[in-house]
Amino acid sequence: MTSKGFLARSELTATLWSFRREFMVAGLFSLVINLLLLSPTLYMLQVYDRVLVSRSELTLLAVSLLTLFLFAVMAFAEWSRSRLLVRAGVRLDAVLGTRVFNASFEANLSQSGAPVQRAFADLTEIRQFLTGNGIFAFFDAPWTPIYIAVLFFLHPFLGWVAIAFALLQATLAWLGHRHTVAPAEAAAKAQSEVNQFLQHKLRNAEVVESMGMLAGLRQRWQQRHADSMALHGTAQELTHRITAISKWLRYCQQSLALGAGALLVIDGQLSAGAMIAANVLMTRALAPIDLMVSSWRSFLGARGAFERLEKLLQLHPERDPALSRVPPRGSICLRQVQASAPGRSRPILQDVSLQAEPGSVTVVLGPSGSGKSTLARVLVGIWPEVQGEVLLDGHPLAGWSRAELGSHLGYLPQDIELFDGTVAENIARFAEIDSGQVIAAAQSAGLHEMILRLPKGYDTPIGEAGSLLSGGQRQRIALARAIHGEPALIVLDEPNANLDDVGEAALNQTVRELKAKGKTVFLITHRPGAVQLADQLLVLQEGRIAMQGPRAAVLAQLQARAQAQASRPAADALPASA
Repeated sequence: MTSKGFLARSELTATLWSFRREFMVAGLFSLVINLLLLSPTLYMLQVYDRVLVSRSELTLLAVSLLTLFLFAVMAFAEWSRSRLLVRAGVRLDAVLGTRVFNASFEANLSQSGAPVQRAFADLTEIRQFLTGNGIFAFFDAPWTPIYIAVLFFLHPFLGWVAIAFALLQATLAWLGHRHTVAPAEAAAKAQSEVNQFLQHKLRNAEVVESMGMLAGLRQRWQQRHADSMALHGTAQELTHRITAISKWLRYCQQSLALGAGALLVIDGQLSAGAMIAANVLMTRALAPIDLMVSSWRSFLGARGAFERLEKLLQLHPERDPALSRVPPRGSICLRQVQASAPGRSRPILQDVSLQAEPGSVTVVLGPSGSGKSTLARVLVGIWPEVQGEVLLDGHPLAGWSRAELGSHLGYLPQDIELFDGTVAENIARFAEIDSGQVIAAAQSAGLHEMILRLPKGYDTPIGEAGSLLSGGQRQRIALARAIHGEPALIVLDEPNANLDDVGEAALNQTVRELKAKGKTVFLITHRPGAVQLADQLLVLQEGRIAMQGPRAAVLAQLQARAQAQASRPAADALPASA
């Protein structure tokens, strides 16, 4: 295959192809190593057939020194080959690490079903295979025919014995692959599911403990764990059986090869030195096959990792770094937007159209399940399956560079997620901390005084997911993070769910300040106090816009509908004669 064909295949293949020089040099070192591995055989031939016959100590010294020198060269070649491959593995990780991180993040965001959970484990598995014994077996395997040819040169019978054992080992490898791969994969999958089950329950340990759910969950875990152990035991039993047969075959090869050489010596067709040398040479000839049998599992694992990683990178190609626009003003427009989700026959949002200009506040109302949170995700461009147009300043939202656009968007999700770090780092979105902007965001969110009362102020660690803070504190820090840097478009999903009266008053003041600064604000809420902040109201019902317009007009419609619903039961209660 040409280099163009390789590069056209996939991004991962092209990356590995860029390391062809390192692999060619490693192959050259393998050439030197395998040539020098003939040194012990030649040394034995010289000792048995020349030194012992001539009884010359000088010849023995010369042959021994030459052999030691060749061993030193071979050791240097092996060290150089290993060092070269280890460095190549480190460079491979440096080249693909960021790319895999970005693709994994996008896969998790898009809910595409891509194999994202094991992405970095797959990269590690490929790197370890390329720097471990498995790759050495592939470098050394081409030398097996050469060693067998040397055995034929010593005597054809020895060559045929070597071929017979090579075929037996290859057959064993094939049978092992056929019978052990499926059980091993089933056991690994079951163990992964058990671990995920346990991790999910540990994340909710407080709920489990407080409501006495531990016994029931433990019973479910024990059943899953028992099934996993049964599959693991079956896989291990098959693997150990194949390993035992492989060892038996190896011992038979060593003994029978020596017996075959002895038979030839008895018949006068081979010298004693050649007999010993042939035994060592046959062991060396079959060593790559034996190593391939033992490393076959790691090869299959690396191949599976390659396929999963290749699919991940293909589904989420690298974004064009040239995408760049002027900072947005915040004008947002949705035209006939429909948002769907996997496993749902009916779209979550249907035919949603709206327009919001800078300096306006849009309050979104609606019952639970009406699609409000989905609309929030659509507005900031993180919902994966969207049809229709989502335009920011007249340009499709997908056409913006996310890295560049992120600082101009503020988003407070309903399910708040903070990260392990300090208060300042979370507010600054883990970018370079500008103290002025961080304090300004905290003051705007009414958070500054509370932060100063923390043990280390803005440098106080908040723990994983903000576990060291109360629900209201987490929500207000997330609000400060959303407005950090004064983004042009701010979407707040239930920002007052965990706030007290003081916190809600601070939130209302924040929204007024954002409006005064010309920001576009979307506020999703159930609290009636927030409605007074709205320039326009949007009422969602079953994924569709039920009402939309200026605040006063929509409130009038809501009041008229409430009065109509209140009068309907009274009318239904009148006697039929009336």
